[in-house]
Order: sequence, then C-alpha cells, then structure tokens
Amino acid sequence: MLRVSSVGRMTMAGRRLASGTASDPAIPSTEPTDPVQRMSSPSPDPAMPDPVLDEGALARLRELDPEGQHGVVARVLAAYESSLVRQLDLMRAELAAPQAHVLGGLAHTLKSSSASVGALALARACEAFEQRVRQGATAQTHDVAELIALAEAALVAVRTILRG
Repeated sequence: MLRVSSVGRMTMAGRRLASGTASDPAIPSTEPTDPVQRMSSPSPDPAMPDPVLDEGALARLRELDPEGQHGVVARVLAAYESSLVRQLDLMRAELAAPQAHVLGGLAHTLKSSSASVGALALARACEAFEQRVRQGATAQTHDVAELIALAEAALVAVRTILRG
C-alpha cells in the first residue's frame, strides 16, 4: 500500500518535471534490453526524436518502491494508461469542431499526470495549449492533432512498459 509520503514525493516529482527542473541521468551508449529503458532512453542518433518517456521521471517513480514489492510503477502507469485512453477519446471527439474550453480542461488534466510518468513532450504541449487558451486563443484542429499524436505516442510507450 502507498504511504502518504510516497504519494507526496510522486506529486513533487511531477511538479519538478512539469517545471523543467528535473535532470536526466547519464544514459549508457548500448541499446537497453529492459522495456522501460528501451522506451525512455534517448536515441544515439541526433536526428532521432527525444524519447517518449523520460528515464529520470521513471527512476523517481521506481524510488517510491525500490524493491518493487508494491508494484508502484506498474500501478501508476496503469492508472495513467486508463486515464489517457479516456482523454484521447475526448480529444478525438473535438477534432471536428475544437472548443478551447473543453481542450483546455483536457490539457490541464493531462499536464501533471503526463509529467509524473515522464511524458514530457505531452506535458509541455498541454501546458503551452493551456496558456494559449488562458490568453484567449481559439482551439484549432492542428492543436487537437498535436495533442492526440503526443498522447498516442505516450500511450504506446506506457503499454510497452506494462506489457513488456
């Protein structure tokens, strides 16, 4: 069972990630065999995109349950997966006629949870969209498409870890 202190540390880790103050650990140059590392380690090719999940965020989650006895990482990722599937359905429904207030709410919901699991590109896109909505911008189809693409990539990475 999670203790309150563990949940608090997880929340703080998410806040550090969302604020951009987290730092990445050194990454070995060999291709990792662990599915968590495979989906989170940066590519050695600079032309390749950044990893979908940040290894530093995943490491902070593992610190909450260092011996894995409570399955914290799997439970957190499973909860994120479930939430992300629901949020993706709502975002897809907005493709035809995007509404800023609806998407702003979705972005707000996804921002912190995505940062907590290391889906930093999605967290940053959600934060940027939420800021634009606060400044009075209207939602465009390309905004929805960007959030969907990033959310789908995060979903694939999370599912790979959970099932890998």
